[in-house]
Amino acid sequence: MEMSTEFTALVVEKSVEKLVTRGIRTRSIADLPPGELLLRVEYSSLNYKDALSATGHPGVTRQFPHTPGIDAAGEVVSCEGGAFAPGDKVIVTGYDLGMETDGGWGQYIRIPSAWAVRLPAGLTLREAMAIGTAGFTAALSVLRLEQAGVKPSDGDILVTGATGGVGSIAVSILSRAGYRVVAATGKSADEAFLRTLGAAEVLRREQVTEGVERPMMKERWAGVVDVVGGETLSAAVKSTCYGGVVTCCGLVGSIELALNVYPFILRGVSLIGIDSVNCPAGTRLQVWERLAGVWKPEHLAEVVSEVSLEGLEEKVQAILEGALRGRVVVKLP
Repeated sequence: MEMSTEFTALVVEKSVEKLVTRGIRTRSIADLPPGELLLRVEYSSLNYKDALSATGHPGVTRQFPHTPGIDAAGEVVSCEGGAFAPGDKVIVTGYDLGMETDGGWGQYIRIPSAWAVRLPAGLTLREAMAIGTAGFTAALSVLRLEQAGVKPSDGDILVTGATGGVGSIAVSILSRAGYRVVAATGKSADEAFLRTLGAAEVLRREQVTEGVERPMMKERWAGVVDVVGGETLSAAVKSTCYGGVVTCCGLVGSIELALNVYPFILRGVSLIGIDSVNCPAGTRLQVWERLAGVWKPEHLAEVVSEVSLEGLEEKVQAILEGALRGRVVVKLP
């Protein structure tokens, strides 16, 4: 009976001429990849990686037809091995979901049970997807700053790309944790939005990068959550205070990083890479429990908009153009 069940999904297809098309299709559970856990998806979300997958980017997805969606939250239908019981509510982010494994932009996914995290008390499924991979990455960045010994009393924390999904939630989490947050953005019109999230100060992107051509810049930051990469990350490292910590999780600016060793050997600056895809299960659970508790963003309603599968097309184009503010939650039928 299960194998004949049909469901709705957004499917990306690539022709032999490499023409990429996408649309809402009817699929069968029998089409899904093998895995112990069958999940009925209630909510997913939109991330930059999803938009790349939806447009056929070979660096993200190479097997078609394919359903994007690197985030999913829903109710367990069945689970071989008993890690979860039918009816349990779980979150799935990272691993191969939405890349080569059909993802959360469909009503059902089938995955290894080790990919799922039980929904913590204090979060709804919708809230979990409002946070999603972006919020998880932001929280993991803050956790790394904390573990490296950066305290609120040490000074300002810079968040770059602050109006995006990762940046906006990082601003909120850091503010809740007692840090003074300086938000940097290329969108000066969004200053009021960022202050609502908890930013004490808002800078234009060029105010962060001014002087980046020099070997070292004036010390400004006790810590940094960088979402941009490239010149912005270079400037952040060069202007971090003695013993400060910079976390790096993005590449929208550039994958290249022009740096010298001075910030590291003269100021003892640490640069920490953030990987949310293959994050160990123990750390993953720790982060989600924080997000359900003391780090739960206070202004999720201001950060999030909701769309159906049919409404994703406009949002995919917006995120690719850098014109999307905050987070987009996808409500499955």
